[in-house]
Amino acid sequence: MQSLLPAVPTSRRQWLQSAGTGLGLLALPQLLQAASTDTNPLALRSPQHQARAKHVVHIYLNGGPSQVDTWDPKPELTRWGGKKLPLGNLTTERETGVALPSPFRFDQYGDSGLWCSEIFRKTANWHADRICVIRSMYANTPNHEQSMRLMNTGDERQSRPSYGSWLTYGLGCENQNLPGFVTLCPGLPVADSSNWRSAFLPGIYQGTYLDTRKTSVTELIANIQNPSMPQSDQRRQLDLLSRLNRRHQQSRHEDAQLEARIQSFELAYRMQMEATDALDLSRESKTTHELYNTETVHGRQLLIARRLIERGVRVVQCYHGDVQPWDSHGNIAGEHRRLGQEIDGPTAAFLTDLAQRGLLDETLVLCGGEFGRTPAVEMPIGGGTPTGRDHNHHGFSVWMAGGGVKGGMAWGSTDEFGYRAVENRVHVHDLHATMLHLMGFDHEQLTWHHAGRNFRLTDVHGHVIHDILA
Repeated sequence: MQSLLPAVPTSRRQWLQSAGTGLGLLALPQLLQAASTDTNPLALRSPQHQARAKHVVHIYLNGGPSQVDTWDPKPELTRWGGKKLPLGNLTTERETGVALPSPFRFDQYGDSGLWCSEIFRKTANWHADRICVIRSMYANTPNHEQSMRLMNTGDERQSRPSYGSWLTYGLGCENQNLPGFVTLCPGLPVADSSNWRSAFLPGIYQGTYLDTRKTSVTELIANIQNPSMPQSDQRRQLDLLSRLNRRHQQSRHEDAQLEARIQSFELAYRMQMEATDALDLSRESKTTHELYNTETVHGRQLLIARRLIERGVRVVQCYHGDVQPWDSHGNIAGEHRRLGQEIDGPTAAFLTDLAQRGLLDETLVLCGGEFGRTPAVEMPIGGGTPTGRDHNHHGFSVWMAGGGVKGGMAWGSTDEFGYRAVENRVHVHDLHATMLHLMGFDHEQLTWHHAGRNFRLTDVHGHVIHDILA
């Protein structure tokens, strides 16, 4: 009877031939992954399960707003004001002192009675019953750069694909004439482009950065139009360039940067008409401009965000300021009040506009910073009167609305002073897992093979917060 076992190689040459036949399989996963995506990397793709949301808009409060001065009222801070808190050493960046009561009034809003401070009075008054506040967020470090990378990419130390890049890779883009992922920021935040980079994912999935200090379309996107050449001539020029690049690429299949450059040329050509229209706020009514207060940067950003998502852009980030405006180490009473006045009205207007247009149900809105602030006052370096709060990654708040999230609720809690998340704790990885779930993905299954293993946004962590889902 013929043996079912493979024949044992009888010489070194035979052994090498036998071993070599399996080497091609090592490249198979990457080849299949590349083949599974359409020749157009932004082609629309189906999620893994039924999605509740199609878009994400992230209102990023750059610098770390104080949870105990916004969405997490702590009456105990008033009772302990001026006294040393019974929490032991408050591990953070700098020395802290006694309890600092919130200088802001808190009230309950909506039928749900959601608590919010006067900083975001208009947003809470108009939309409390649409908002879910997660009061039990926590991160890993009290440093801006690391925590911002963690919030945006799921990794605080290395440059990894941002969540916007993962979503654009997984879903493609509804509008082939616009990027799938756009970042709006007046300047650059700390850690700059690492917050929206695609890293080892193809470059076409990287966020398209727009400097919103600029007001005209041609300033927002440099060289968006070529006044010296009609589009028909541009098309012929681009076709020639594409043929030359593809010929050059034939012997350089592993050059991801070359492929990204080719795709960026094509997208730039297609954007000339669509992006010009999307960014032209003069097409909006006077009423809309007044609602958003487009005299402010944040008002303009949020109106641009609405115009982008209604044209099919997948992810839009709106940074409130560039270098940590919410980083109130001193004068938290004045600084947080000023910052709240800048964004409260436009944020309320944005949610109202989305709801009226039927877009809120399919748009997941996220608002918050990279961490929170200490309930104890920060001791100023070099002396002086302590009036601010230091960084606090142990417990902070973010809120979500729309896109399949329950409204009118607060989830989780910090301790009685607002320092550490203690009940239903939510790590940033859990937040990302929930965001991906609402967009139709199992966070453990949306992966990319790189450096010999599968990577994902949540690394080896993350749990979906099912209790906040509608």
